[in-house]
Amino acid sequence: MFINMEGKQVPNCGFKIIDNNQLTERSSDCVFKDKTVIVFALPGAYTPTCSSSHLPRYNELAKQFFDSGVDEILCLSVNDPFVMKAWASEQNAEHISVLPDGNGQFTEQMGMLVDKANLGFGKRSWRYSMLVKNGIVEKMFIEPEVEGDPFEVSDADTMLNYVNPQAVQKSNIAIISKPDCPYCKKAKALLNEKGLSFDEITLEKEMPVSTFKALTNASTVPQVFIDGSLIGGSDDLENYFSS
Repeated sequence: MFINMEGKQVPNCGFKIIDNNQLTERSSDCVFKDKTVIVFALPGAYTPTCSSSHLPRYNELAKQFFDSGVDEILCLSVNDPFVMKAWASEQNAEHISVLPDGNGQFTEQMGMLVDKANLGFGKRSWRYSMLVKNGIVEKMFIEPEVEGDPFEVSDADTMLNYVNPQAVQKSNIAIISKPDCPYCKKAKALLNEKGLSFDEITLEKEMPVSTFKALTNASTVPQVFIDGSLIGGSDDLENYFSS
């Protein structure tokens, strides 16, 4: 059984990080003292779920977290600082601070160190997230102890629902797009900026042109739908948010 640390002090450890291309250290005191911090821990940089869902969504929702009183969002993994920095850079995770726990010291004291030798990973962190206020764990979301790599409760949306339920996305959004379309990229960037998740449908590959025209009566992409209503292209989407 994993230990739920709610109400307890986080471990006192040092974290090796890369700052201005120099190897330096952040202490637990520096990370947590007098701050409200979100930590989401994952098995490893560059691994599939971590790269496709866990890290990107926290980055997307960063503004909502910051507006809700969170000072910093930290991604923790039992990886070395060079790997963590390179991964965060490739992910364009500008709102996330990486916290490399290279020796697994913090993770072990949290009771979250697991053996993934069967995958060739060695000792890694179990997937979890927590809200820490002034070094005390207020809330912890621990993935169920089952086979594989469950990803059910440590996600950004679950954490946001705890931190500020009013900020949780309540709309269903879909965008019909084409690869390399600048207006599609503009619309997706705007949705990401608003911290909104969406389903993307690629014209011709996932939707025939005839179906596209029947649904939208349009000849250009993108076409954005929100809660079943057609909003239109990127300019229409901007006007929608402006109004």
